[in-house]
Amino acid sequence: MCATCGCGDDAAALIRVPHDRQHAEGHEHAHAADHQHARDHHHPHEHAHGPDADHVHLPATETVTLELKVLAKNDELAQRNRAWLAERGIVALNMTSSPGAGKTTLLERTIRESGQSPIAVIEGDQATLLDAERIKATGCRVVQVNTGAGCHLDAEMMYRALEALDPAPGTLLFVENVGNLVCPALFDLGEREKVVVISVTEGTDKPLKYPHMFQAAGLVLVNKTDLLPYVDFDLDRCREYIHSIHPGVEVLPLSVSSGKGLSTWYDWLVARRGAADPAALEEAAGHA
Repeated sequence: MCATCGCGDDAAALIRVPHDRQHAEGHEHAHAADHQHARDHHHPHEHAHGPDADHVHLPATETVTLELKVLAKNDELAQRNRAWLAERGIVALNMTSSPGAGKTTLLERTIRESGQSPIAVIEGDQATLLDAERIKATGCRVVQVNTGAGCHLDAEMMYRALEALDPAPGTLLFVENVGNLVCPALFDLGEREKVVVISVTEGTDKPLKYPHMFQAAGLVLVNKTDLLPYVDFDLDRCREYIHSIHPGVEVLPLSVSSGKGLSTWYDWLVARRGAADPAALEEAAGHA
């Protein structure tokens, strides 16, 4: 069990490449390519062993210490991921939300319409290749990370996904995290920023219920605004709640279905890519 969030990790995360990029149809494998980024890493979860492990009650001080160790290991590998990405001028965005907020649909339209290139995607779900297949249908390079019982991606899963994907220098990399507004807030992947997606169907008080995620956000997208006439959602109050938790964070209302607000989202992406370190981009161009 994950000492931080309690999610199960009896099996390692499965890195999957949809269809024709697999070695054989239906073959699932984890990659261990010899890339330039860190190799001497450890899985960032501590395990309690034994048949009664789930029933062991540790003193509070030991539990806190173990949690700090878990996060410290994750953060160490996340920093290595971040350095590897920066060296190649790759801007990685960690997309988080509750299930059904519209992340995958947003990415589909972004890939097709934003004019950004190259784009690559790491998809995180507990099971299936469904979202990876949707992204692949846009012509975008993608790998799927299946976490099993795990409720979030972590830095080691990100590391292994980067090995499998091997994104080109200068790529805009979207990491679609597992649908969950709790644990992904704690686990740094090495991304540039976290983008939190909520929808008007989820309730105005969502930021108050999940404050850690909104504290970690670099941008909050409020999706499905085309449904505002039909649901009980107060956009202004939701924005106030978000700013009470994270003053100054940008809040962008949009509708992926109607397209309203998407141009502002695309402009935000252009600005984030433009803010990349010039030296790193020049070096990335040299690699390309």
